[in-house]
Amino acid sequence: MHNSGRRYFFLRPAFSRDGSGKDRAMYKLIIVDDEERILDGIANLFPWENIGFEVAGIFSNGWRALDYLKDHPVHVVMSDIKMPEMDGFTLIRQMERYPKVKIVLFSSYQNYEYFRSAIKYQVADYLLKPIKYAELLNCFSDIRKSLDAEKSVQAPAVGSNGYYDKVVSAVKEYVAGHFQNATLDQAAMRVSLSSSYLSKIFKECAGISFSEYLMKVRMEKACEYLEDIHYKSYEIADAVGYDNPKNFSRAFRTYYKMSPTEYRNKRQRGEGNPTHHAQ
Repeated sequence: MHNSGRRYFFLRPAFSRDGSGKDRAMYKLIIVDDEERILDGIANLFPWENIGFEVAGIFSNGWRALDYLKDHPVHVVMSDIKMPEMDGFTLIRQMERYPKVKIVLFSSYQNYEYFRSAIKYQVADYLLKPIKYAELLNCFSDIRKSLDAEKSVQAPAVGSNGYYDKVVSAVKEYVAGHFQNATLDQAAMRVSLSSSYLSKIFKECAGISFSEYLMKVRMEKACEYLEDIHYKSYEIADAVGYDNPKNFSRAFRTYYKMSPTEYRNKRQRGEGNPTHHAQ
């Protein structure tokens, strides 16, 4: 036991009413932060019960949190990164024996190495201080959906390197089927992550941003349509998600450095496919 003299306490289990009026146990959450004001604010000012969570305990250092986890199963650990005695990433490494526990990190620092480590350890979300109400709500609403899904369907185990690969694959599959009106928010809902965190994961793992990937898919689809001379420009524009043909032509020219008409003429002459020119 590491006794730092810092306080910690446990809250009584809470219950919420489901649609039938019956009591149901909520998902358990613990919060770890060495700043007492922030710790109390997150625990007491946010309506956890309304979104199906109970704060089972708050801790001012990682050692106390680990001691608690030995005998008290929880669903989510929310921890600051930069703390004395044990930082958030050390806490995560110590938690490898609890692979089903979801982790949310928060920090005052928009640090690229922190983000890379967050991906490595499969954290559910990474929030920046001061934590905005809407971001916290979206984060835990998504976690709630994910926990509900795991509860109703026994998902296959996923290795540490495979989890984000599956996320990226699912997003690419979504874009392939919905490129006309695909959005980052909708993609995030499908993989139960916040849109901001998915954006970072996708860029890191796929090597391209979500918006760039969506543009790539749309432009490649446009080229396929242009191969068929029966399609008009405005029909192709609409088919790949552009309400205005001029906006489509502008995007196509920016992407390939030629207009849709020029591309069609080149292909009819038997010339090769265009190459995307990075900005």
